[in-house]
Amino acid sequence: MPDLPALLERFRRGPEFLAVVLTGVHGEEEDFVRSPGKWSIRQIVAHLADAELVAAQRMRQVIAEENPTLVAYDQDAWARNLDYARRKPKQSLETFRRIRAENYEFLKALPESAFDRAGSHTQLGKKTLFQMVEGLAAHAESHARQVQEIREAFKRPKTPTPNS
Repeated sequence: MPDLPALLERFRRGPEFLAVVLTGVHGEEEDFVRSPGKWSIRQIVAHLADAELVAAQRMRQVIAEENPTLVAYDQDAWARNLDYARRKPKQSLETFRRIRAENYEFLKALPESAFDRAGSHTQLGKKTLFQMVEGLAAHAESHARQVQEIREAFKRPKTPTPNS
């Protein structure tokens, strides 16, 4: 199996990577969107918190059950119906940190063989626990980079529209 300790460390550090890029975010920057239909920083952090909740349940299912079905969810419906646009980023970050820390403690205590266990995702097919952890590590890193890109776009000078 590829380097499990390195993967678990990468998984563990995800919330801190996000926290670094969130340093100093406040006010209008939290709700800035680069283009219509894209998520704001506030919505991204809320999404990460909820995605970690879903992941916690899925990982435990894979460990406890034989080839469980891992049901996909509509992240845009969650963002809309769970009011991501009003969630407080600091609270979402803390939720993400806390659940990720609990997931990390759970995972690091498992025998290496547990990471070969799998479930059947309704959209993605067979997923091993190792693949799930790898995907979750990349998910946090990807969204942290996205937050950084949003922050950079927010800070760029705004070009006036022809009617202004």
